[in-house]
Amino acid sequence: MGNMTETSQVITRFAPSPTGFLHIGGARTALFNWLFARHHNGQFLLRIEDTDRARSTQEAIDAILDGMRWLGLEHDGEAVYQSARKQRHTGIAAQLLREGKAYYCYCTAQELEAMRETARAAGEPVRYNGMWRDRDQAEAPTDVPPVVRLKAPRTGNTTIRDQVLGDITFANDQLDDLILLRSDGTPTYMLSVVADDHDMGITHVIRGDDHLTNAARQAHIYTALGWDLPVFAHVPMILGPDGAKLSKRHGALGVGAYREMGYLPEAMRNYLLRLGWSHGDDEIISTAQAIDWFNLENIGKSPARFDFAKLENLNGIYMRDAEAETLMPQVVATIAQIYGEDPDAAARARLEHALPGLKERATNLVELAQNAHYLFAERPLKPDEKAAKLLNPEACAHLRALADQLALLEEWSAQTTEDCIRAYIAQADMKLGKVAQPLRAALTGTTVSPGIFDVLVSLGKDESLARLRDQASL
Repeated sequence: MGNMTETSQVITRFAPSPTGFLHIGGARTALFNWLFARHHNGQFLLRIEDTDRARSTQEAIDAILDGMRWLGLEHDGEAVYQSARKQRHTGIAAQLLREGKAYYCYCTAQELEAMRETARAAGEPVRYNGMWRDRDQAEAPTDVPPVVRLKAPRTGNTTIRDQVLGDITFANDQLDDLILLRSDGTPTYMLSVVADDHDMGITHVIRGDDHLTNAARQAHIYTALGWDLPVFAHVPMILGPDGAKLSKRHGALGVGAYREMGYLPEAMRNYLLRLGWSHGDDEIISTAQAIDWFNLENIGKSPARFDFAKLENLNGIYMRDAEAETLMPQVVATIAQIYGEDPDAAARARLEHALPGLKERATNLVELAQNAHYLFAERPLKPDEKAAKLLNPEACAHLRALADQLALLEEWSAQTTEDCIRAYIAQADMKLGKVAQPLRAALTGTTVSPGIFDVLVSLGKDESLARLRDQASL
């Protein structure tokens, strides 16, 4: 069995089934294929495997495309829809029938069940026993619509030269004659995948290791058709932190859910890259570095473990490093998503000023947006429970006096406001915390915010004084 030559242009593909959202495992597969193609200046193609018409939905297709766009994994050329290629697939089955490499099988459901029972009783693998493989078609019953099966080799071995797992050998007598066309004439997944990968010129098939047995079976179709095999790279699955199969409780959510939780696409790309691939001890890997460094050799042979804490930490690093012009539109969109309205021009100006302080204290966009709520909250603010406790009569008396002192400032800056407040507490013989916490509560409605002097500058003189007087007079 030949493999694609190393000299041909690298062409990879991502081939999701549109029966649900783009999940973490699928997103990582797409990323690995995208990176490998970009590293080799090749092509990254998208194929929607929508042959299961009953379960495939437009909503799922849209979710997959949207998830890929958000992650920045743009595919080359038009997406290929597998269902549109049915005629080509059935034509290949007809060719194999003509060449005697496939045959009609007229087994009934009862006969197949009896085969399974016999195999189970003997402690053998459940597989088709080839009863119609060499049988005279003249014996065919007229009331049973046949399936078309491949005449797979029955002796010897099939070895898949895998770029991740090494050489994997399957005994051919353990692989039965797989179905190419169902009894209603529709092509099976196995046939469609081989035909599409060949026709699309796919050189490297990078996919989850749950497809490993499929690779051996698909190799039989390639051989029967006289086609070269692509290079295979089967990537171990992603497990939960506890080593169990990844489930929703671990984070097996759609990519869209991570977007809504406030993660940055570049942080998500970095995190998915490190789920099963490594480059020395590097943890923070930019997209440009990932393209430069990515190879199949560094994909781990063991399953990766999903770790929410690691993702959160990585996202925090990316947020702190993000340029304001990149972060601002995402923060504004998150604010609109949470609060149902866009901040106005004045609130945006405050947000821009407060952003450096806000991004230091948040690990995702949702947290940042919630921490920024004070910048565009309507007056009078409704302090949360903790903040309300700080606004006792004694604190409010200090706020009134402080507002009068701050009103006298001609220049409004972090330095002048700090000097004014420190002068006030020195005169009253108090510690800064005694005034700073009620100040924070009055200005933001919470007990957590950027530095209090930055808050004053972000809100501006008029808004700051108005908020202090609002709370002091309640």
